[in-house]
Amino acid sequence: MPLSMANIGESLEIKKVGGKEETRQFLAKLGFVAGSSVVVVSDIDGNMIVNVKDSRVAIGKDMANKIVV
Repeated sequence: MPLSMANIGESLEIKKVGGKEETRQFLAKLGFVAGSSVVVVSDIDGNMIVNVKDSRVAIGKDMANKIVV
């Protein structure tokens, strides 16, 4: 399922990161790589704040849809 459908407080493992190559590279620099764990901190209208690799990152709904957990 895409990360945008995850519940707040849920700890998940990233299975795949989709999108164009430049999008995947951008997300990888933020720590969104296959095998990493991610926890949803908050979700407001699909825009999310998540904990990934011991840091909080804010991502939009379109980016969250590209991350499969």
